Amino acid sequence: MPVNSRPQEPMLTVTELNREIRENLEGKFSDVWVEGEISNYRPHSSGHHYFTLKDARAQLSCVMFRGQASALPMALRDGVQVQARGDISVYEARGQYQLIARWIQPKGFGELQARFEALKRQLETEGLFDPSTKKPLPSFPRTIALVTSPTGAAIRDILNILERRAPWLRILVWPVRVQGEGAAKEIANALNHLSQAKEDDALPVIDAVIVGRGGGSIEDLWSFNEEIVARAIHACPFPVISAVGHEIDFTIADFVADLRAPTPSAAAELVAPDGAELKRSLETYRERLHRHVTRAIDGWRSHLEYQSRSLAQNEPSRVIEDHLLDCDAHRDRLEEAVDDRLEDLTDRLRQLQRILDLKHPGTLLTAEADRLTDWRARLDRRFDERQRRLGDRLAHTRQVLELLSPNTAFHRGFSLTRDSEGRLITRVDQVSPGTRIHTRVADGEIESVVAS
Repeated sequence: MPVNSRPQEPMLTVTELNREIRENLEGKFSDVWVEGEISNYRPHSSGHHYFTLKDARAQLSCVMFRGQASALPMALRDGVQVQARGDISVYEARGQYQLIARWIQPKGFGELQARFEALKRQLETEGLFDPSTKKPLPSFPRTIALVTSPTGAAIRDILNILERRAPWLRILVWPVRVQGEGAAKEIANALNHLSQAKEDDALPVIDAVIVGRGGGSIEDLWSFNEEIVARAIHACPFPVISAVGHEIDFTIADFVADLRAPTPSAAAELVAPDGAELKRSLETYRERLHRHVTRAIDGWRSHLEYQSRSLAQNEPSRVIEDHLLDCDAHRDRLEEAVDDRLEDLTDRLRQLQRILDLKHPGTLLTAEADRLTDWRARLDRRFDERQRRLGDRLAHTRQVLELLSPNTAFHRGFSLTRDSEGRLITRVDQVSPGTRIHTRVADGEIESVVAS
């Protein structure tokens, strides 16, 4: 026996060993955060994502299943620095441990995201996101305030769209910084100042406010995630449209504002009615009003002409003549109705007379006597036919009985032999010499003794 053999200890299979390793790893390394660079990224047709996290000296196999991958805030690709959260597990078939990722975010995203979620929960608890507090946008605003950077692309897009859609609008631009230190305070101060403006101030009456900026990283957009900005938006008495970043970007300002626009350009389209469309609508209403007025005038003209003709036709002599003609017509119709009624009653009387003749007792008795005679003849025929068939059956049965009768067989030469006890003898071995037997023939019975 080899020296290193230890038969007294339990022997593990590879599967059993991998399973124990898996149970130990999963129990110790669950819900862990790992930071590294994505490499060997392989999206599978099933929707699962396979990749490797690496740093300068090591690497870790990872997989993210389809259900979790659908909620990712970013696209996975090689070379991206990320932070992954998940559980360590062992793929027993290969004996390889890996990270089952449940969440992946860009490196450095964690602290900002945590602050974002904490403030979001706080403000939501306080009711700042309550849909019942949202103010509707005016259908036809006269003055729009823009709280944004005066040098960014967002303000150019907004002004171009407002000029194209509603050139009659008054636009008040309140320049602020939209990123960096102190930007949140400037945005909040601008909103607070607009909120306190009155009709007798130098500022015009504001109908709606657009606050926002163009796209950028989460750090660039962070001014709109500050509490001071959120509370200024909520306190604003005018409808506030949040237009921050691109369609996939969400900030605290989006949740507090009365309306969230996916982009600054979309905010301009939401707040300003389309002038060309309004012009087309006004033209349509003008044409409809013109048709309505024309039809009304034509109707009243026709009515006036009708009344004029009525006055000419309603002279007393003309009316009396018309009534006399009506009386003659009614008398003619009455006479026709009386004649028609008399004719109908006469026809009805004739019909009842025919019915009475048919139901007369003499007629009914004659009909029943004829039926009785017919039934008697049919009964006699049926009785004769029945009697003839029964006679034929009786004769046939008599013939069959005669053919089957033993007497008939005896006359043809057959006989019936029994022993002294009356048992029927059908075989030779049933008798022995000296046995007395009785034989039945056609005209009697023969008694004999078996000789041999």
